Amino acid sequence: MSPEASGPLVELRGVHKYFGDVHVLNDVNLAVAKGEVVVIIGPSGSGKSTLCRTINRLEPIDAGEILVDGIPLPAKGKALALLRAEVGMVFQSFNLFAHKTVLDNVTLGPRMVRKVPRADAEAEAMTLLERVRLADQAGKLPARLSGGQQQRAAIARALAMHPTVMLFDEPTSALDPEMTGEVLDVMVDLAQDGMTMIVVTHEMGFARRVADRVVFMADGALIEEAPPQQFFDHPKTDRAKDFLAKVLHH
Repeated sequence: MSPEASGPLVELRGVHKYFGDVHVLNDVNLAVAKGEVVVIIGPSGSGKSTLCRTINRLEPIDAGEILVDGIPLPAKGKALALLRAEVGMVFQSFNLFAHKTVLDNVTLGPRMVRKVPRADAEAEAMTLLERVRLADQAGKLPARLSGGQQQRAAIARALAMHPTVMLFDEPTSALDPEMTGEVLDVMVDLAQDGMTMIVVTHEMGFARRVADRVVFMADGALIEEAPPQQFFDHPKTDRAKDFLAKVLHH
């Protein structure tokens, strides 16, 4: 994808999505610049995860358009596979291949999709595992790792494809506080290195510390967006004030 493209790296224009009669995404417009960290927060069922999943077409949309680096999302086929290689995704459940070692999980995408020779893929995978503090676990199967280690392995796997943007869908919601800290530390490092990130999370401390912009969603719509300090200290809408009163005072 063209590094010199000006304009947003990810853009959603008038996106609508229904599950049956439920209007899950209602006229969503969002532009994310290269190198920006956008954190999406909001109550359960507000459409945050669905929004995240539409960006690499894990969920098709019913109306509107989504562009990555100025190019509309392809519907299927090879073009979609190539786009997914550009858009790294880390899920709530780690989605690692259980029968493959951590090293094999990380090298699989580069070898299969980008046709990287095994030795090169393994060398880079070890560098990435070092980065997420897992090099000593490379030969283990995922079941032998803690949840936090599995999620860090999933981040390394996504990074191995050299994505232009990383999507994180509730990456710590299945983890206990200590493991959550391990994963958030890696995400902070990525943000500081300039990775474009769209993060759906309940971790308000992370949002306040790392986000360039906080986007608040409710009932399938983007209700409010602002830099973190402004959003947390001076929310404008009653819906956001109500949400923050619940989550920040428990």
